[in-house]
Amino acid sequence: MRARGAPWYRRPLPLTLLAFGVVVLAVVVWGLVTPWPSALVIRAVFERGGRATAKEMSRHVPASGVTARTGLPYGEHGKGPALDVFTPDGEGALPTVVWVHGGAWISGSKQDVAPYLRILAARGYTAVGLDYSVAPGATYPTAITQVNTALAYLRRNAADLRVDPERIVLAGDSAGAQIASQVATMVTNPAYAREVGIAPALGPEQLRGVVLNCGVYDLTAMSRLTGVVGWGFRTALWSYTGHRDWADTPAGREMSTIDDVTAAFPPTYISGGNGDGLTATQSVPMAERLRQLGVPVTAVFWDGHQPPLQHEYQFHLDDPAAQHALTETLAFLGRVTAPVPATRSR
Repeated sequence: MRARGAPWYRRPLPLTLLAFGVVVLAVVVWGLVTPWPSALVIRAVFERGGRATAKEMSRHVPASGVTARTGLPYGEHGKGPALDVFTPDGEGALPTVVWVHGGAWISGSKQDVAPYLRILAARGYTAVGLDYSVAPGATYPTAITQVNTALAYLRRNAADLRVDPERIVLAGDSAGAQIASQVATMVTNPAYAREVGIAPALGPEQLRGVVLNCGVYDLTAMSRLTGVVGWGFRTALWSYTGHRDWADTPAGREMSTIDDVTAAFPPTYISGGNGDGLTATQSVPMAERLRQLGVPVTAVFWDGHQPPLQHEYQFHLDDPAAQHALTETLAFLGRVTAPVPATRSR
């Protein structure tokens, strides 16, 4: 008669299973003291989506007529992050769109928006996409400082890069829209620039407009998000600010540009999809605030659109709604960058 083995709950765990459990526990504990594990998961998802969207946009890029100068380091002594410059064939300075990519402050690349910038360049603009150091590796205000440094670089090299330094539009999507709104607020609100501690590289008269797609402008509203979306934003903002309780930090206050925009803020194009939770809590209130201040606002929202338009809908150019947003964006750029007529002397 064969002896029966010990019950399963008395048998020793296999070493591989035990090791796996130790690793899982270590990751859980690590995630309680640092945002890195969660940030890396979110980054992987965002980067995969960014590549797919860029591939989709590429089908809409003109086959010729645009010149690209890529990988130009804009930091001091030719170091630091780089930018790409797209121009239509020809010569001479052009109104310039400087685009800050999205990615929840923890991911993304200028490559994600390069096809869109090629489309803008084909329509007569110098279009610039820039990289900046993402979190958690770099925390606030590194990205703001770098975007400001990139604008100073463009001013210094305007003639070579076909940049008209008197006709610049700052643009961004998602987290990039938040960064763009913050730099624009610095340019147009001296008290706010002093609070942030950065001397703006542009004067208010040089910044002709701002393009804000699917952005974040009110962190108080962000702190009320729940579920997976709330977890994702809390992780991203912990990574970016360097503080788990980011809402109570100077960074959390300064990032809420809805509180610091003034009547001097540039004319603004602002958009968001009706399936994007940020539209009702961020983009619509920002548009209303700017209008209250008397800032010219071009708002493209989509109440009742079916199917609902999701976050970053404007890049999905196979969709008629994205094509409409592109048309509206180009019309806005044409208005705000039009040459100012010379004043006649009596």
